[in-house]
Formats: sequence, structure tokens, C-alpha cells
Amino acid sequence: MGPPASLDLARVLLQVVVILAVSRALAPIARRLGQPAVVAEMVAGIVLGPSLLGWIAPPVSAWLFPPASLYGVRLLSQLGLVLFMFLVGLELDPKLLHGRGRTSIAVGIASLVVPLVLGIACAPWLHARYGAGSAFAPFALFLSAAASVTAFPVLARILSERHLLTTRVGAIAIACAAVDDVGAWCLVTLLLAAGRAPAWIDALRVAAVAIALVALMLFVLRPVLVRVVRRVERKGAIGAGAVTAVLFPLLLVAATSELLGVHALFGAFLVGAVLPKDGPLAEVLAEKLETITVGLLLPLFFAHSGLRTELALLDSRTDWLVTAAIVVLATGAKLGGSALVARASGWSWRDAGAVGILLNTRGLMGLIVLNVGLDLGVVSTTVFTMLVIMALVTTLATSPLLRWVFPDRAAIEERFVDAPPRATPPSAKALEIVLACVSDPRSGPALAAAAHALVGERAEGARVFGLHLAEPSDRASAELRRETRGAPPALTDFLATARGLALDARALAFVSSAPADDIVRIAEAKRAGAILLGGHEPWFFEGSFDGVVAQVVRRARTTVAVLVGAERAVPEGGFARILVADAGAVEDGVAVEIARRLGARAGTHVTCLAVGAGASARALPEAWSRERASQASPRDALLAMTASRSFDLVVLGLAAHWRLRSERAPFFARIGAPVLVVHDARALAASAEDEHAVRERPAEVSA
Repeated sequence: MGPPASLDLARVLLQVVVILAVSRALAPIARRLGQPAVVAEMVAGIVLGPSLLGWIAPPVSAWLFPPASLYGVRLLSQLGLVLFMFLVGLELDPKLLHGRGRTSIAVGIASLVVPLVLGIACAPWLHARYGAGSAFAPFALFLSAAASVTAFPVLARILSERHLLTTRVGAIAIACAAVDDVGAWCLVTLLLAAGRAPAWIDALRVAAVAIALVALMLFVLRPVLVRVVRRVERKGAIGAGAVTAVLFPLLLVAATSELLGVHALFGAFLVGAVLPKDGPLAEVLAEKLETITVGLLLPLFFAHSGLRTELALLDSRTDWLVTAAIVVLATGAKLGGSALVARASGWSWRDAGAVGILLNTRGLMGLIVLNVGLDLGVVSTTVFTMLVIMALVTTLATSPLLRWVFPDRAAIEERFVDAPPRATPPSAKALEIVLACVSDPRSGPALAAAAHALVGERAEGARVFGLHLAEPSDRASAELRRETRGAPPALTDFLATARGLALDARALAFVSSAPADDIVRIAEAKRAGAILLGGHEPWFFEGSFDGVVAQVVRRARTTVAVLVGAERAVPEGGFARILVADAGAVEDGVAVEIARRLGARAGTHVTCLAVGAGASARALPEAWSRERASQASPRDALLAMTASRSFDLVVLGLAAHWRLRSERAPFFARIGAPVLVVHDARALAASAEDEHAVRERPAEVSA
């Protein structure tokens, strides 16, 4: 008699908790290493399997993942794969081939055919050593399919994070991946026919069923789905009923294809491929299904794959050498074949190599193909383990190889440079181009007003770029849609305020896994005279200038202005009353120069609070008001001044005596107005050179 049903349910739920916890714990490590989240989930599956947990703690592994209890996880993971393959088909939009069909098809076919030929060529040798008990034809087809597949969703994520999705390299790569996925699943269909039907006449029958299913999808189901989609969209509201109207044929077709011997995944993929993509229903479906599929069900699939992967089976040097050879040959065939065809099409070696590297990403799609082969008994667990290593290594290698061949700077320049960069960085006064980074939509109006003030009287010739960086999403279709939309909602208020101030404001929005690096690179590409940031919201032991703000301040080679309190309402007349504090430091001099520019606009009055002897020597415009502080402490003097008088904006340099780098919200709240903290690394460098020259001059004279 088996264990109680409650115990079975409790064990499955505990397994799900452990799988999700390990996957989420490894995700930050993967991001830090420049890898997509899917890599963390692939590694998490192996960590929880016999290769690590079963080796380090066999009793724990045996209690948590006994073979008899894995049926529930397997069913949940299979449901996740059905939904995922539907989403993959949903993302395969024919518009991806628009304008680039010839090159995409040529490169895509090459990335399919070369691994196919190589897989068939290597199959006799591998089958003789590791294919005992399996037929040769399915074994050869399986090797070819595993070597030929490209992970379309992982590829979309990498392209989005590297800012390549809308470039020529990214557009061709994503189109080729679409061609690859269709071709690879045709190979999988042949594999299913050969694996599930040993007799050749039965194999032909299964293949004929697959062809009939494709025809049924195109000529019967698609017209029905078009009518359903149009009717749903006419009603305006897309709710649970509309989603169910699509899920019903999806699950029905998947079940039918499984019963007919093709595979549920093939049917789900077909339904997604034939569903109309040009309306809001497809977007809503992707958003609703991806959240549960990617967040919950796919990690279970990775764990189930990891539990079937046993590195201990590779128990000899020969096994590991064979595994290494499979990795090298699969990479050479996929990467080399597609790169050579792209080069023959007139591309540069850099661009051709980048396309080849991208198409060599196997990831999740590779694991799906591998699990299909193992379920059919086409390959042994040893070969399965070898090919899992191949899929993991080729996915891990994509990001570093791409960064080596196609550096981040080249990707930024190809997408964002408007004109050839200047020979030298713009001077501190050349602020006609401002890069305003908007992360919180509430700060948009204040940042637009600050950008308007920074460009001074030359607003009619100035240009302001509003930049919004989104965090990477685990949902591939979200990455694709994000790149094709207009300005994101986070920039709406910023753009409206900027245009109301007669500024030439333009939106930039994309996904970034390294925001500070991307901000600095785009500022250089756009030749911005200033980078404008919203203040960092402190978190636990952080200060207001930790995190991304601190990294930008440290790395930027131009003026950086941080607006703390940007969520405050902007006065109707803009920043008319400005206070700048000067305690004599070099950074205070930068603040005075910025205030000089802010005060050049008509109707603006600037007050300079002088603290200490060093401030009295600065020459100020006659229209300014000068106030001498009676307090010795710069912070006390500033708080006393803002307590006695009201200002629209306070300008401070990032000097040590203000103690701003570790400051939290209370100090800025007591000031009672937005604070613009400015920093200029070049001014500090120039001051350091001057001090060095003064120190060296006596030695030179005495010599």
C-alpha cells in the first residue's frame, strides 16, 4: 500500500519549493556573470540531481526526490512545456523575415544543414559505442536535431540585454532562429515518427499524420482563430473568457497530437504559430501565460532534466574526451556554418561571427529535444548527459563570446550614435545635449525641468534624451514587444513636460542588466554634456549615492547631476529661486558653474551661500545675492539658510564636507526643496594637475 495522498501532495509541494528556491538563488549569480536567467535554472536542475545533491547528500536526495515521487513534477513540467511551446510559436512572427528573408533563410538553412550533416556523419561512431539497444536511424536524427536547434527565447533575451535586437545583427539572428526552430521541429517530428513507430510503414503513417495536422492548422483552425480573435478584440475587454477561448483549442490540439503519436509539444507549437499576432490578444495571452509558465513550471522541467542527468556516468577519460569533442564539433558546425554563409552574403567578419555565436545558443530548446529523445529510448542516459553538457556549455559561451567579438561599446555605437564622436569629450560648459535618466515616472516632470534649466538660454538649439532602462525579463515575448513599442509609460510625463518647455526631447528605452555601464556608454555615444539622474532611494544601510548613482558618478567622464527629491511637484514657473552653497572645494566650484548656467535664464534668481574663506575669492555675477554663513559647519549653514528662506532648487557639489555619499533621506528632507548634486571628474582631475604643478614648481626653480 502506497503512502497517503496527503503525503504525496506535501512531497510534491516541497519539491516545488526547493526547486524554485535554488533557481531564484542562482539567478543573481548568473546575472552577475552576464548570463540569462535560463542558465541559472539549467544549473539548478543539475545541482538538485544525482550529479551534485545525490553525490554530496544521498539520504537527502533519496528522501526529497525518490523516483516514485517524480511523476507529479514530471506532469507539471510537461504542462509547462506545452504552454511554453505555444508561446514559442506565438513569438514566431512572419514579420521577422520582412526585408531580410533571403539572408535569413540562407543563414538559417546553413545553421541547420551543417550540424545535420555532421550529426549524421558522427552517428555511426557514437552509436557503436554508446547506442546499444537503440535503432541507428532515430539515433542519428536525434543527434542532428540536438545539434541543430537554437533557443529562440534565450536568444531574444540576450539580444535585448545587449541592445542588439533592433540592429542588423540582431534582426538577422532572430529571423534565423525562427527558421531554425521550424526546421528543428521538423527534425523532431521525423524523430518521433522513427522512434515511436519501429516499422517503416508505421513511421510513414506518423509523418503523414504530422503533415495532415499542419494542413489542418493552416486551413481549418487558423480561420476559426482569426474569427475568435476579431470577435474578442471588438468587445474591447480581454479577460479570462478570451484566454480560455484560446486555451481550449491549444490543449485539445496538444492532446490530439499526443494521441496520434506526433507529440503534444508539436501540436502546441503549431497552435501558437497559426494564431494571429497583429492584435492585443496575442500580447495579453503572452503576458498571462508567461508569468506562470516561466516563473513556476519551466524550473520544474529543468529540475526534472537535472534529475535525469548523471555526470557520474562519464566515468572515464574517453567519455569526457567524447563529450568535449561533441561540444567542439556542435559549436564548429553551428557557429562556423552560419558565420561563413553570412560572410559570403557580404557581411563583415565581426557581424558574421556575432550571428554565428548567437545561433549557437541551444538553452531550453536543446533540453526539450534531449528529453524527447530520452523519453523515446532513442539514446541512453550517458549520451543524454553528454548532450546536456553540450547544450549548457554552448549557452554559457554565448554571452562571453559575443562580448569578445561584438563588444558592448560597438553595440551601443551601432544603435545610438547619431554622428561621428568628437575627438575630445565636450567641455564642462557644453551642456546643449543632456541625457536624463528616468527610472521612476513620478520624477519625470522634475527631471525635464532640470534638463531645461541645465541647457540655459540655448534651449532652442539644445537636445534632451530621456532614457528609461528596464530590468531584464524572463519572458522572451516581453523583450521582443518592448523593443518594437514607442516611448514607455515611464517617459510619458517627462516628454510632455519637456515639450511644454519647448525642448527637443527624444525617448530612449531598452533593457539593461548593467544600468551604470549603459548610461555612461550612451552618454558618450550621444556626446552628452551632462548626465541627469534621479536620486537613489536608500535601501537599508545604503546612502542616497550608492548603487547605480555611485557607479555613474565614478565612471562618467562628463558632468553628472543627481536630482534628489525629483518626485516633488515642479513650480509652475520652473526653478526660479536657486540656492548654491560654496565652501571653497573644487566640487563647490563645479556647483557654482552649474548654478551660473541655471541662472542665465530670464526670471531666475540665484543666491550663493558662502561658507569659509575659500568661497569669498570666487567671482560671481552681479545679479546674484551673496550670503555669508555664520556657522562653521557647511551642513549647519545650509540647513539654517533653507529653514529661514524658501528656494525652488538647491545646488551642491559632491564635496566631502557635505557628507552626501553616505547620507540618507532625512538630511535632504530637512532642506525642503529638490537638491541638485553635481560632480565633474574632469574638474577634479584638472585641479589635481594644478596642485601637482604648484608643488613641483619650487623644485624646478631650485634646480
